[in-house]
Amino acid sequence: MLSKTFDLLLSERTKKRFERITLTVALLGFFIHLLLIYLLKTGVIDLGGQSELFKNPISAIYTPFSFILVYEVYLLIYYLPKSFTNYISKQYEIITLIIIRKLFKDLAGVELSTNWFKNASDVQFTYDILASLLLFYLIYLFQKHATRKMGLHDATDPEIDRFIVRKKLIAVALVPVIGVLACTTFVQWAAGLFVSGGDVLGIKTINHLFFDEFFTILILVDVVLLLLSFFYTDQFHKIIRNTGFVVSTILIRLSLGATGLVSTVLVVMAVLFGLLIVLIHNQYEKKTVL
Repeated sequence: MLSKTFDLLLSERTKKRFERITLTVALLGFFIHLLLIYLLKTGVIDLGGQSELFKNPISAIYTPFSFILVYEVYLLIYYLPKSFTNYISKQYEIITLIIIRKLFKDLAGVELSTNWFKNASDVQFTYDILASLLLFYLIYLFQKHATRKMGLHDATDPEIDRFIVRKKLIAVALVPVIGVLACTTFVQWAAGLFVSGGDVLGIKTINHLFFDEFFTILILVDVVLLLLSFFYTDQFHKIIRNTGFVVSTILIRLSLGATGLVSTVLVVMAVLFGLLIVLIHNQYEKKTVL
């Protein structure tokens, strides 16, 4: 039953199908967003208190990026039982894409003036664009140094097989949980925008909509994986590595509740902390081999 359900939800075939659907919906969403902006500007429709996302055509890029983020969330679940490295890396990629998505929204409201560093929104835009470049490089380093399997190495070990089965069970359970969360979040946002009228949630809330709860769930998943790993290894450096990844996820979640420079710094700290954990872990692995 688990095998059939896993193949139905998280197989390579399902991943490719979901990728095509996501790209199609992202394109449609982009053009619909542009159309809504045009209709609002010409006065054909009226949403009452107009959202910041409908004031400038550049903001329409926000919509396809939102769907790309949904696909990244699916990939995170997809890689959970396959590669712990990719699973953690996807967390970092998601929070980086959230920052980049926010840049497209903020770009529409950037004020080009000689008082650039006196305008709070322009300063935050500068912080975010620099953080995006730094995160891009840190994620590259993380993937480079975490290429070795981050777990027990004997693929024939029945204990590892049981661990993989349990990770598959967690991944299968995550699919409906995340699906329901995404649907309820979308309904909540749509109701606030089209029923109540205007951006009632506030733009900060929209930027972090869904992902506050999503990363809270990931913290719980990481803790479960940490506890399960105790059944398969008692090596100090592996326990610290797995614990470090929980800390990294918590820092990402804290960044979603912060504002301004503090939020950006917490994200960079989270990825940098994960990178340092991997680098130190690899030094332990070399010592073990010697």
